[in-house]
Amino acid sequence: MTIAYQQFGGGHQTQIWLSSVRGQFQKIYPGSKIVLEPINASENEYYTKLDLMNQSAKTAPDIMVEDTFLVNSDASAGYLMPMNKFVNSWPAWKRDFYPAMQKAAESTNGTVYGVPFNTDTRGLWYDKPLFKKVGLPVPWQPHSWANILQAARTIKAKAPGVTPLWFYSGKPMGEASTMQGFEMLLYGTHNTLFDSKTKRWVVSSPGFLNSLNFVKTIFTQNLAEPLQNALTPESSTIATQQLMPKQKVGILLDGVWEYSNWLPTGPAPWPKWNSVYGVAKMPDQNGDGYTSMSGGWTLSISSKTKNAQMAWDFIKLACNKNNMLHIDLMDANVTPRKDVAAMPAYKSAGHGILSRFASFNAFTHFRPAFAQYPSISNDIQNAMENVMTGSVSPAQAMQQYAQQVTNYVGKAHVTSVK
Repeated sequence: MTIAYQQFGGGHQTQIWLSSVRGQFQKIYPGSKIVLEPINASENEYYTKLDLMNQSAKTAPDIMVEDTFLVNSDASAGYLMPMNKFVNSWPAWKRDFYPAMQKAAESTNGTVYGVPFNTDTRGLWYDKPLFKKVGLPVPWQPHSWANILQAARTIKAKAPGVTPLWFYSGKPMGEASTMQGFEMLLYGTHNTLFDSKTKRWVVSSPGFLNSLNFVKTIFTQNLAEPLQNALTPESSTIATQQLMPKQKVGILLDGVWEYSNWLPTGPAPWPKWNSVYGVAKMPDQNGDGYTSMSGGWTLSISSKTKNAQMAWDFIKLACNKNNMLHIDLMDANVTPRKDVAAMPAYKSAGHGILSRFASFNAFTHFRPAFAQYPSISNDIQNAMENVMTGSVSPAQAMQQYAQQVTNYVGKAHVTSVK
């Protein structure tokens, strides 16, 4: 039985977790052969390579680590096995998993295609000593985009050599640009990508335009990272593993998992991280609330597997209470299981950072879980990159985005918000 998963940069947390579960599994089932197949690639490349593997029964893995935003598209493509019969016979599924996390692994018709092993939220990491040095308040909690820009401009003026605001944008960072970057802006404008009432994609809105204008502002005013550090799939690695431990990043808009880089088991161990970086909620554009985005990963079974029961037994073991605690602590992510969240080891993890990010669940959002989303996400990345490099204006980028989306979903499935 084969298990495919992404491995990129210096992090090997998924491999460590799966290797541990493999050892447990082989004690329960002596003689079973389980092959771990790491795919060394960035997020977008991982999706592409996994897609290619799934096109043939000879290369398709039995189990795959699946991004929740791809569940619908991969299910539609016939790559994933429905798992309702398995999860419905597993008491922990209904008893211990948060309902929202169960939904994250479902298609639009209610078919379950995976078991989530982590989820996440996003916020603003900020350098507390640096903020004090340049005269910014600590603790810091911005209430609008204007507050963020004001802090970034202060850092730029008073701390030469420090990147004021690290913000993922453009095609090389893939879905991270869309979700950690653009959607963290858009969903704070109270506009969305998809209108759930009309069931149409929103291709033009004031919030979309304002979000692109924010991207333009930070990159043209040198408030964000240099383009050579932004337009590379290593952007996150550069920020979190190289520059943040040197206190060369003032603010980073990113997820809960980033502190795992600095743990003793991480790729860039840094014992003092918690005394340096704090976390703030991401504010809405005009100060009327806060926002976040949530995603996560599942263990899914290939539709082409000949070992369905064995694959399910492995997933059930991997996602039990203790093994879930293992991966969620090591990977520094929000757990999908209520019983894990209540464990003392989890509640105290990361000096309370996990619980801090978990509180963002009160105002978080999820990406539209439709088969067209991956293509739409790619169009957003194109729009961001064109704006940040100065190729087009934000208004032109939105117009191009609207045309691209309309071309492949059809005029009947798009709408504009004035």
